[in-house]
Amino acid sequence: MNFLRGVMGGQSAGPQHTEAETIQKLCDRVASSTLLDDRRDAVRALKSLSKKYRLEVGIQAMEHLIRVLQTDRSDSEIIGYALDTLYNIISNDEEEEVEENSTRQSEDLGSQFTEIFIKQQENVTLLLSLLEEFDFHVRWPGVKLLTSLLKQLGPQVQQIILVSPMGVSRLMDLLADSREVIRNDGVLLLQALTRSNGAIQKIVAFENAFERLLDIITEEGNSDGGIVVEDCLILLQNLLKNNNSNQNFFKEGSYIQRMKPWFEVGDENSGWSAQKVTNLHLMLQLVRVLVSPNNPPGATSSCQKAMFQCGLLQQLCTILMATGVPADILTETINTVSEVIRGCQVNQDYFASVNAPSNPPRPAIVVLLMSMVNERQPFVLRCAVLYCFQCFLYKNQKGQGEIVSTLLPSTIDATGNTVSAGQLLCGGLFSTDSLSNWCAAVALAHALQENATQKEQLLRVQLATSIGNPPVSLLQQCTNILSQGSKIQTRVGLLMLLCTWLSNCPIAVTHFLHNSANVPFLTGQIAENLGEEEQLVQGLCALLLGISIYFNDNSLETYMKEKLKQLIEKRIGKENFIEKLGFISKHELYSRASQKPQPNFPSPEYMIFDHEFTKLVKELEGVITKAIYKSSEEDKKEEEVKKTLEQHDSIVTHYKNMIREQDLQLEELKQQISTLKCQNEQLQTAVTQQVSQIQQHKDQYNLLKVQLGKDSQHQGPYSDGAQINGVQPEEVSRLREEIEELKSNRELLQSQLAEKDSLIENLKSSQPSPGTNEQSSTTAGDSEQIAELKQELATLKSQLNSQSVEITKLQTEKQELLQKTEAFAKSAPVPGESETVIATKTTDVEGRLSALLQETKELKNEIKALSEERTAIKEQLDSSNSTIAILQNEKNKLEVDITDAKKEQDDLLVLLADQDQKIISLKNKLKELGHPVEEEDELESGDQDDEDDEDEDDGKEQGHI
Repeated sequence: MNFLRGVMGGQSAGPQHTEAETIQKLCDRVASSTLLDDRRDAVRALKSLSKKYRLEVGIQAMEHLIRVLQTDRSDSEIIGYALDTLYNIISNDEEEEVEENSTRQSEDLGSQFTEIFIKQQENVTLLLSLLEEFDFHVRWPGVKLLTSLLKQLGPQVQQIILVSPMGVSRLMDLLADSREVIRNDGVLLLQALTRSNGAIQKIVAFENAFERLLDIITEEGNSDGGIVVEDCLILLQNLLKNNNSNQNFFKEGSYIQRMKPWFEVGDENSGWSAQKVTNLHLMLQLVRVLVSPNNPPGATSSCQKAMFQCGLLQQLCTILMATGVPADILTETINTVSEVIRGCQVNQDYFASVNAPSNPPRPAIVVLLMSMVNERQPFVLRCAVLYCFQCFLYKNQKGQGEIVSTLLPSTIDATGNTVSAGQLLCGGLFSTDSLSNWCAAVALAHALQENATQKEQLLRVQLATSIGNPPVSLLQQCTNILSQGSKIQTRVGLLMLLCTWLSNCPIAVTHFLHNSANVPFLTGQIAENLGEEEQLVQGLCALLLGISIYFNDNSLETYMKEKLKQLIEKRIGKENFIEKLGFISKHELYSRASQKPQPNFPSPEYMIFDHEFTKLVKELEGVITKAIYKSSEEDKKEEEVKKTLEQHDSIVTHYKNMIREQDLQLEELKQQISTLKCQNEQLQTAVTQQVSQIQQHKDQYNLLKVQLGKDSQHQGPYSDGAQINGVQPEEVSRLREEIEELKSNRELLQSQLAEKDSLIENLKSSQPSPGTNEQSSTTAGDSEQIAELKQELATLKSQLNSQSVEITKLQTEKQELLQKTEAFAKSAPVPGESETVIATKTTDVEGRLSALLQETKELKNEIKALSEERTAIKEQLDSSNSTIAILQNEKNKLEVDITDAKKEQDDLLVLLADQDQKIISLKNKLKELGHPVEEEDELESGDQDDEDDEDEDDGKEQGHI
């Protein structure tokens, strides 16, 4: 600062020291000074001069300032001053700009200095690297400088940042800065960076920009937030507008759902500040960006569906029907709802079901149409309502039918309590306000767009003109008003309605030509030489007459195609007719209306053409021109071609129907095939089961056959004998052999049973044996001993814990006493206290210390003894646990052996019972055959003898044992 004072003092010392010399000295000091403080002071001085003497500082100091940024990065203060100085040089944000010339010079100066700065691309890269510094005095001026560079020469700076490694990613980190000033300026920087650059927009979007910006908007209070919300919304528009990739990413990231809370504004009249209106306006525009008619149809449709599913459309309709909403917000909401429902059947159906909160409730469409045909409503609002009605009917044949049905005699409410959409349109069509006429005519034309059925239905509409007169058709009433010479806007609207109505509808053409006054009126209008204002009406009349020729089915003899052509040639002239027809597309407002579907006009005078009508003109102009110049022979040929084409179409439709029927039959046959396949699989499984059963029966049969063969071989010698009581002797011998076999089996089984019984008895006797009792008693004693040992171990553990606590207490007391002793030893003797007192205190302390040390040693010894005793008890416990486990295993084995023996015994008993049953049955059979059989008593005595013999043998065996 002393240096700066010296320089400034030198400046006022004499006239030879100008500002340029002062700046030159400062630049020399920045370039040559070795001390950092001197350079810092010089840069600070340049900063203070840079606003007033922008040109001089920029010319002389820019190079030195850039060098400071390169060499003095370690000092954040000097870097901050240098960045501020460069910002003052390059920026055009001057506080007071009075004259336009000075403003232009300032802008030129800023762009020239920006060009000098970015000439070396390394300067921009250096600036990007400085933005990584967290220091506020470096990062903030760096952000402002880069923003100013982008404002001056946006495309060039964007290209440098794009090719710089991690350039965009570094700038995205600014949104995460905890300091709001830097974060907010970072949003402004990204606004300038993403403007009109699709590549950077994609990078920023994929760097998680949507998430961060939506978080900031939520933190700031959504629509109630300040200017930061506005900046974030502008940045979101930059990222999404005309960028299909980012729009798709926004939709797939489920960010549309996060937009719903923006529109929860409530019904209160207060709280509509200017900032809130601005924020909500931008939010509505952001929704429109996602569903714009200019976007690809698939992307628009998916966004529309997402908005309905998340409840965003419902929220917008709530605002639409709310009270106290500012007019510009209401208008923009209507436009937004229009584009959200345009061409989307689900959304259109929902909108048709919305009712206004009135008594009685009225459909939202009716309420909006009331605003459209009311001349006291703002022009912009009426345009928005018309656009909403057009979007509701766009590709919506169901909605078109509902609107037209409100005009038909069967559906009109006779009481007049409720007003329908059709009544409002008719009222607007025939009112004294030309703008209402035009809007109603265009709205009705959209109800007929590409819908031949409704064009025919509208011919049924009858209007009561006055009391006592018969009703007049709507078509006739339109032509009557047209011939009365009303305002140009009214006539243009009615002619557009008639052209849309008659195109692609021969029945409507016939109705139109049936009125004999219509054709003369049209030819008279076209033939006259009127001023420029009337040329457009002449062109539309020529278009209507051309449609009457082209879509004429020659059902009226007086106005057949050829006769109408001759009439044009006589009264108007073909060239003149085509010239008048060309007035439409040459009109200056025609091209403007053909660009966008939305009727966006600066004032009512410009409201002439409708967007959909321009498409119709483009489609029919060339066709009508050809039709006028065609001869009758060509017409005949064309009619023949049309007939053949119609025949071909009918054949094609016939074949299509056949193919459709065949497809249905194929589907039915496929279903039948699938059911038959299932049945076939079930039958196959049944067959395999039956085959396996048959095979089993065959095997059984073969076995029986083999057994019979063997039996016949054994009974061969007895074949010549006589029969016994009518029974073959072979069969008797076979039965005897079977009885003998069964007896032997029975004896064998009984012997096995006896062995098992003895084994069970042995096991039972061995289980409660003395050794086992000793083992069990030992086990019980061991378990008691283990329990006692465990209890003793627990008491020892508790004693050990209490003793360890006492030891720690004693150790802490010892440490405190040692510290006190050292303090006593180090401290000087207090005046008035004798040395003997100090000596006695010291001896007392030493005595206490020695006693404590002795007690500590005793406790340690006691702990050692306890730990040894604990290990011994643990070993004893382990050995007793292993003994218990061995005894338990032996016990389990014995129990398993007993259960196995019991099972075998049960099996043997079952077998014996079966054998006894077979023996009884065979005996009965022998008795029936007349063969002598031993009595049961004899058999039992024989059996008893056998059992006694077996018992004696068993006794002998036991005696030997």
